[in-house]
Amino acid sequence: MPKLLVVREEIQVDAPIERCFQLSTQVEIVQEILGMRPVRGRTSGRVRQGDTVRWQGWQLGLPQMHESLIDACDPPHFFRDSMIAGRFAEFQHDHRFLQSHQGRVLMQDEVRFAMPWAGLGAVIGRLILAPHIRRLMRKRFAHLKQLAEGDGWRSYLLSSREA
Repeated sequence: MPKLLVVREEIQVDAPIERCFQLSTQVEIVQEILGMRPVRGRTSGRVRQGDTVRWQGWQLGLPQMHESLIDACDPPHFFRDSMIAGRFAEFQHDHRFLQSHQGRVLMQDEVRFAMPWAGLGAVIGRLILAPHIRRLMRKRFAHLKQLAEGDGWRSYLLSSREA
């Protein structure tokens, strides 16, 4: 059984919870942060429960493919994407949105993943992938905060067309 690793991050955002949720489900924003492109499934707009997205590109100098299923969704409070194909032995990403009393939104992400290759996979996961995933989470949160608190959200949510 591969060792499960957990990476958690959170950020406070001064914006409506619905805006934070919708921005977080926007494929184009994920593409900007990951530097990978969606090639199958939902390739634009906002993901919903049951959607899949296959991402292709480069991470850590290696070609990557990662396909996720949105297997749980409770707008505007929660959604989860789980890997259905890719390099990980297991990968789940929970996104939580909590409204605070001050009108802020606490956005919380938790990624749970395991690598194949037994002990070697656990070492690679802990020393290389966990810090990389944390950097991506922080970059994503900073970008989402900037968009949600400014006017940047308008170009994604007002012009977004969903198929």
